[in-house]
Amino acid sequence: MATSARDGDDHEDEIRLWREDDGWIAKDVETGVTTQGPSRTAALENLDDAVALRTGTIGHEPTDAELKEIGINPANNTTGDQEPPDVLK
Repeated sequence: MATSARDGDDHEDEIRLWREDDGWIAKDVETGVTTQGPSRTAALENLDDAVALRTGTIGHEPTDAELKEIGINPANNTTGDQEPPDVLK
């Protein structure tokens, strides 16, 4: 994890939090992931989720069963000869 020093003290897992306009901004120093929220708590909760997605500790490619559960037939869900959009790569 990230380490920074201020006044000679080391700080691991540093998060920066500041107010901007009507909301709050939260940044994880190590990953560079930045989020926002209407409150400090919301900004930090959003940051937790975003960092977890970035580091792969949550989220996964949906299984065929999960796709079928929401009404998508995986066998018919293709891009044909086209390249998938960047967001799907």
